[in-house]
Amino acid sequence: MQHSAVPELAHTRTSPMHWLATAAALAAVVGGSSFLQPEDATAAQHGPPPVTAQAAPDPTAATIPMNCAGERPQILKHASGDLDGDGRPETVAVARCVAGSGTPPSGVYVLTRPASGKPRVVATLVDPKDRLSVTDFAVTNGVVTATLLGYSSSAVPRCCPDKTEKATWQWRDSTFVRSEQSAAVGV
Repeated sequence: MQHSAVPELAHTRTSPMHWLATAAALAAVVGGSSFLQPEDATAAQHGPPPVTAQAAPDPTAATIPMNCAGERPQILKHASGDLDGDGRPETVAVARCVAGSGTPPSGVYVLTRPASGKPRVVATLVDPKDRLSVTDFAVTNGVVTATLLGYSSSAVPRCCPDKTEKATWQWRDSTFVRSEQSAAVGV
């Protein structure tokens, strides 16, 4: 073992006196900080008042126009965004009836919040009568996108859609315009 050329320093060995001095110094810092406080903060802001964001419509509070044998439709997915550029958010909801087996068709609905009352459906993007299921659903920058699954014939079992189509909807000239991103292909 090699010995250090520097003599041992006093602070390398602790004693109760060192701990007492450390505690006293810490108490002085904490105590002194109670006297040195920043000015009271206020909620006043300078400049124009902030814009109040309106809450997006809740799809569970709306009446979804689906006939589900006396039961409320199941909301599978929903997303919100300003679809028509008016500064207020709309909600797009994917809904279907609850079924014990098979793949029940989906409906895609656009909801808005009126000045008073509960949210209401203002557009149907996919009607359940079209017998389509909706996957990969999103609302991004005012555009609704979805993958639609369907059937090539009535002989195809309702558990197993065999057609896939990607679709987008965008608000143009006071209506939602649908465009296909690619031709329909088999699954």
